[in-house]
Amino acid sequence: MPMSPIQMDTEEDVQDVIFKQQKVIDRLKELLHEKDEEIQRLRCLLDKYQSVFSPNLNLNNFNGRRKRRALGISAEPLCIRTLQDMIQAKFPEYPKSEKSKELIQRAILENDFMKNLENYQIREITECMYPIEYGQDTVIIKEGEVGSIVYVMEEGKIEVSKGNQYLCTLGPGKVFGELAILYNGTRTATITALTDCRLWAIERQCFQTIMMRSGLVRQAQYTDFLKSVPTFRKLKEEILLKISDVLYEHSFKMGEYIIRQGAGGDTFYIISRGKVKVTLNDPDECKEKFVRTLGCGDFFGEKALQSSKDVRTANIIADDPEETTCLVIEREAFHQLISHIDEIKTKRYDEDANSRKKANEVFSDLKLRDLRFIKTLGVGGFGRVELVQIQGDSTCSYALKVMKKAQIVETHQQDHILSEKVIMEESNCDFIVKLYRTFKDQRYLYMLMEACLGGELWTLLRDRGRFDDATTRFYCACVIEAFDYLHSKNIIYRDLKPENMLLDSDGYVKLTDFGFAKKLPNGRKTYTFCGTPEYVAPEVIMNKGHDTSCDFWSLGVLMYELLTGAPPFSGNDPINTYSIIMKGIEHVKFPISISKNASTLIKRLCKENVNERIGYQKGGIKELRKHPWFEGFNWDGLVNRNLVAPILPRVRNCIDTSNFDTFPPDMSGLPADDISGWDKDF
Repeated sequence: MPMSPIQMDTEEDVQDVIFKQQKVIDRLKELLHEKDEEIQRLRCLLDKYQSVFSPNLNLNNFNGRRKRRALGISAEPLCIRTLQDMIQAKFPEYPKSEKSKELIQRAILENDFMKNLENYQIREITECMYPIEYGQDTVIIKEGEVGSIVYVMEEGKIEVSKGNQYLCTLGPGKVFGELAILYNGTRTATITALTDCRLWAIERQCFQTIMMRSGLVRQAQYTDFLKSVPTFRKLKEEILLKISDVLYEHSFKMGEYIIRQGAGGDTFYIISRGKVKVTLNDPDECKEKFVRTLGCGDFFGEKALQSSKDVRTANIIADDPEETTCLVIEREAFHQLISHIDEIKTKRYDEDANSRKKANEVFSDLKLRDLRFIKTLGVGGFGRVELVQIQGDSTCSYALKVMKKAQIVETHQQDHILSEKVIMEESNCDFIVKLYRTFKDQRYLYMLMEACLGGELWTLLRDRGRFDDATTRFYCACVIEAFDYLHSKNIIYRDLKPENMLLDSDGYVKLTDFGFAKKLPNGRKTYTFCGTPEYVAPEVIMNKGHDTSCDFWSLGVLMYELLTGAPPFSGNDPINTYSIIMKGIEHVKFPISISKNASTLIKRLCKENVNERIGYQKGGIKELRKHPWFEGFNWDGLVNRNLVAPILPRVRNCIDTSNFDTFPPDMSGLPADDISGWDKDF
């Protein structure tokens, strides 16, 4: 049937409107593209000048979100010898003029990162620095190469460049190359001598030994002091080590009153250097009566730890011409610590390593050749993660982590990989990805794991920009349950970030990638630098030794990133990021989108003093669950999986990879064989 003229006109009008709308859309796209190019141009300018003029500017927050996956970084595990060996370790000391010593120490104190060292560490580092000279036009550091030396310039000029782009010129009294003292990372810039240069240098091994030794020696001294005090004498070694962590030094001048008779007190003292005199007030003669003298190793004020109302019964007065130094512990810190230890020790889980191994027996006869590869789910530092199925079974799928052995050896990560296998194999928690079986051949190591087809939380965050309070709360609660399980077994995770949080088909989060996880002996710390730059805690950066408390710091960082789209501490390179971290959470600007309760919790998690971090204090993780930000949250519902996740991923079947990014095939070729046998227990 032919159309009427009215119908024809109407259709032509519609087509004309559609054509005009399409022109408008095309023009808007052109404008958006132009604006995007302009933003990128401005960002390049900011990148160029930030390192020179404003190194602490957080470009990630300027941009609104983090667009690239964060890479984990690890130093080679430190060879922890006996404490006696550590104390006796000697490094050559090189003669220097007083002028050179002052220049080195001033350079360190003016460096954003190294200025956080203790004075005694700076002095020892200064003595161990050795002289080195470079002629004009010599490349001192080359971008992309692995470095292990940090330098202080004494004479000459150098040029700093990145790619082919000039950044700045440096002269005497400047530190450069400082990232190398933390781990064997690649150099981020090229340093060229503009004139003949005289430098002072120190190797990473020497630097880290100085840092580690100072902490261990101090801990040993404090523990020995505690063993001499009746109040602590019967406590286990692990508890004494924890108490030694909350001791701090306080010095008093000759004649200064440390305690006054009749005053209230909540502080306990151990004399570590010098002496004090004890006196009693004589009301009849209006003067003080001398009672006795206390010296190094003696203590006073112990009742302050046993009672909430301690009234001092005597005067304690510093009585040494060269100052008296005491180790001090406060009642609140002492009781929070002891309570925390008891909380950890009473925590029990029904699932143990044996039940986990029994469940894995189903896969004991499985061979690598029985697996059929479907698609790549992710690409990591040592290899790839592939979605696989067992031949003949189309109802289930698994994630197969494939790691290059030669690359693991090259980066000295053998211990981390073996630890990952043991921890994951024994873990039995619904918030941790399960490991079913491992394989190996001459080139690769393989880990057959649970497949979580909801994708990475990072991908979801990238696509949505940021999450609201309720969504963030759910994901953080999943992490807290995982931490509760791990910490009860003295395991630290050390690599929390959205990239390592996978969603299962119900939208629940599970932690994956346990390459940096470690089981600690009771009361002990570990010293290897590892983690993701934006997430590492200050004590990890400064090599002071760390334990489960560093996981609570990273939880605070995660909360901030999920709520804003960008981590709170971020610079234009790792060393700049570490400098920003050392300034503390107090220097971070919180956007108005973060609620007051969320802000308070983040700041309590990211306390510089590890013993003040919520979750690590009295009550342990229970205190985290009771924080006002979690008010009303159904923890039992989470554990029993009765809660509906805030975001439900669409997973059509067991081989649906639509929630993952697409990765190109590995074109690097076959890696070299490794038959050294280090992986015999894998």
